[in-house]
Amino acid sequence: MNKIIVSIALALILIVGINKVADVIFYTEKPEKSAYQVVNIGATSTITATETSSESKNIMGLFASTNASDGAKIFKKCAACHSIAEGGANKIGPALWGVLGRKAGSLSDYKYSKAMTAHGKVWSFEEMNGFLTKPKDWIKGTKMSFAGLKNAKERAAVILYMNTNTGNPLPLN
Repeated sequence: MNKIIVSIALALILIVGINKVADVIFYTEKPEKSAYQVVNIGATSTITATETSSESKNIMGLFASTNASDGAKIFKKCAACHSIAEGGANKIGPALWGVLGRKAGSLSDYKYSKAMTAHGKVWSFEEMNGFLTKPKDWIKGTKMSFAGLKNAKERAAVILYMNTNTGNPLPLN
């Protein structure tokens, strides 16, 4: 037993010693000034935030530039966690058949996060668009770990697809 403990201690001392010697041999000084300069980072983020907020508000205008069949292709990202077929079972996430026009967190056979249940809004086009942009930012505390769809046209296509997968689609006007 003593040989094992001494071997382990010797191995650790050897590893730490080699690391220190390598640091001395291959020492490099950090430059005073970075070789790559990032310019106008504040202006870029402001433009992006403005574009995102205008896209969120104008989801109805984006519906003209896309269709539900495009949304079906994009929805494959969602299908790992959600079913959308009529009578489809809940998976990791709730079944999404008829989600538009339904109150958030209202399926009785799915255990939603407290944040989703408390949200209590009805899933309109605008509400779904905001949520799909970045779920964790739209509803703080949601257990949905999806990063979101940054492209507004993709979000519009997915929302159109979800609107066709219901017994009572919302009007597009």
